[in-house]
Amino acid sequence: MKIIELATAGADGGRLSQLEGRSCEAGVSIIFTRTDVPGAGPYLHQHPYAETFVIHSGRALFTVGGLEHVGAAGEVIVVPGFTAHKFAVVGPELFVSTNIHANDTFVTEWLEGPEADPLA
Repeated sequence: MKIIELATAGADGGRLSQLEGRSCEAGVSIIFTRTDVPGAGPYLHQHPYAETFVIHSGRALFTVGGLEHVGAAGEVIVVPGFTAHKFAVVGPELFVSTNIHANDTFVTEWLEGPEADPLA
């Protein structure tokens, strides 16, 4: 059994923590999101594996494969591998989600933003 305190899982000012599964012999990696900043969220990106979002509170606009959906507390959103996606917090209430990557390491291809490949 492994027990990891969230405070030690790469916290970003209390808004974002992550746990790479490889570090604790787990087959999945997890990002914990907690923010009330409208518009907060990642740039468009994709992974070579599925990502599952469990929304605990708040709302965010998800763009998945060109489709949009306002995800809300109580929903689970599954994004298939190799599918472009992003989300932006709607606000003003606190958005809390657990984002499960079906891989023991994070593998991300950024399609927008400063880390995107300009030649792609």
